[in-house]
Amino acid sequence: MSDLQTIVRLAGRGDGVTADGRFVAGATIGDSVTFDGKVATIIPGPRHVVPPCRHVPDCGGCQLQHVDADDYDAFVVDRIVRPLAHLGIVVASVHPVAVSPSHSRRRASLRAVRRQGRLMLGFNAEASHNIVDIVQCEILAPELQRLIAPLRLLLKAALGEGQGAGVTLTASDSGTDVVIANVAAENLAQIQRLTDFAAAHDLARLSVEGAHGVETVAMARPPQLVMGGVPVMLPPAPFLQATREGEAALVAAVLAAIGPARRVADLFCGLGTFALPMSMQAQVLAADAAGPAVMALEAAARQFNRRMATSHRDLFRRPYTAAELAGIDVVVLDPPRAGAQAQAAMLAQSKVPVIVGVSCNPNTFARDAEILVKGGYRLETLWPVAQFRWSTHVELVARFVR
Repeated sequence: MSDLQTIVRLAGRGDGVTADGRFVAGATIGDSVTFDGKVATIIPGPRHVVPPCRHVPDCGGCQLQHVDADDYDAFVVDRIVRPLAHLGIVVASVHPVAVSPSHSRRRASLRAVRRQGRLMLGFNAEASHNIVDIVQCEILAPELQRLIAPLRLLLKAALGEGQGAGVTLTASDSGTDVVIANVAAENLAQIQRLTDFAAAHDLARLSVEGAHGVETVAMARPPQLVMGGVPVMLPPAPFLQATREGEAALVAAVLAAIGPARRVADLFCGLGTFALPMSMQAQVLAADAAGPAVMALEAAARQFNRRMATSHRDLFRRPYTAAELAGIDVVVLDPPRAGAQAQAAMLAQSKVPVIVGVSCNPNTFARDAEILVKGGYRLETLWPVAQFRWSTHVELVARFVR
């Protein structure tokens, strides 16, 4: 015997949730669901849209292509404010969600494997290590999408039966940067195959990653990103914001949040996504544990005479103390997904007037926000950013004041 339920909200991992608390993958608000034992059948409602990609739901990248735009925006905001509300933290003001368009993703990590003479290249299936062989991708930037079919041919020739490889693609401002892991570049034929590929597709740089690290095989020009008017050379397989639109939204929010500050500390600065734009108006202290990124930022800042001091520092083990931050007007805190618990604890003891949090994990952000609020800060303004379109991955900028 089956029973009929209606989806009333979306859970944090994208599942639809019925009024009686059951989770249904692939359902959205307004859908009806019949249950026959453990088997759920979705009856699409008026807000259920047809996913534009043929790989849904097999590919694990876009969990929410069936959700309409308004419900997706609401999901993004709820994904951020719900963990805060559980801790009793109320946001005074929430800006509209900045959503990146389709076909805008400028970096991607793909997996490949050759089996029975066929080369599979794509993303992992949902909750699986199986590869979904990508023919279509609605999120990749066109210049990356165009490389999928040629890469499949290249890797089929380079890999032996049962052998796998990883591919990292980055669309820089000066051309595409490609890093291929577990593909040999030792003899003349192997190197020639890779250099011919790089030339045929006008790659800025092609590198291979093996037991001895990353080695550049071909470079027509340095891969660069322009941030705050300064070109920064990218190390191989760098971390950068996933889309240009997402980066622009985050930078605009950070600049609005710091206001007219003259002395700013950018902790977990990376390549300088925020440090370089802020250095147009302020003296910036930029710190991160990623040595190659800090070196690239320091070189760019020096070349263009930006007012910046850089520090190669592990902020998990050696966070900046309240005394070290004396005289700083604003601290920008942009940690990885693990958050910045130790640094937040130090900031809670400081007298810094404004803290600007940037996060890609609402749960660890809420944990760190609670530390700041207990230390006397108030969460004043929130900017939600959804640059991983159709996914449950959301980002944010938040302004805390004393």
